[in-house]
Amino acid sequence: MTFRRSRAFVVAAALLTIPTFGSVAFAPHAYAWRVVFDPSNYAQNVLTAARTLEQINNQIVQLQNEAQMLINQARNLASLPYSALQQLQQSVQRTQQLLQEAQNIAFDVQQIDQLFQQQYGNIDLNASEQQLVAGARSRWQNTVGGLQDALRVQAGVVGNIETNRTQMSALIGQSQGATGALQTAQAGNQLLALQAQQLSDLTAVVAANGRAIALTEAERTAAAEQGRIQRQRFLTPGSGYQPGNARMFNN
Repeated sequence: MTFRRSRAFVVAAALLTIPTFGSVAFAPHAYAWRVVFDPSNYAQNVLTAARTLEQINNQIVQLQNEAQMLINQARNLASLPYSALQQLQQSVQRTQQLLQEAQNIAFDVQQIDQLFQQQYGNIDLNASEQQLVAGARSRWQNTVGGLQDALRVQAGVVGNIETNRTQMSALIGQSQGATGALQTAQAGNQLLALQAQQLSDLTAVVAANGRAIALTEAERTAAAEQGRIQRQRFLTPGSGYQPGNARMFNN
């Protein structure tokens, strides 16, 4: 429609210029009008109109490019419609809860120092046999509880694997179908968050296993010390073994 109007405008302008730049002469006898056509002036007008039309077309193309640029910017600024944050936080909370439920000796620095000083420190030489047995049993319970806690943490982490697989598949799909730079970046950030959650699960497993191993070694060390004390008591003159008469048969 614009090209047709411009074309009509050029033709009208060309026709209007003919009487202006032409010259009128009278016939000597017939008194008739004679129009003189100037080809160079006409060509100049057509060239000017063509250049004007070309400028208009260039402006249209420029506006189209700007509109496409705005569309691309809108796509780049579009937010990702999917979020795996809640599921990842729930997985982390489940693992943290398992660590907080640690038996006897929790993952607390002050509590560890206090209980180790009481149960795994230097054994009192004046403690009775009953007290020694009770201490040994308490340490054994700590070791068994640490092993059970490690197994529970491992089971919880294994339970998170299916959730992580589902989230990873969804995030990769969102990343591949992203329409702009922002959606791609957000999908990548959530994949990094998933990786961080998996690393936290791995850290929890290592911590639980290390705790169980430490409790086992601590119990073994304390048992060796307790055995040394009991052997020393047994061999100490006056308080150790005292020989005596024994009756083996009634008669």
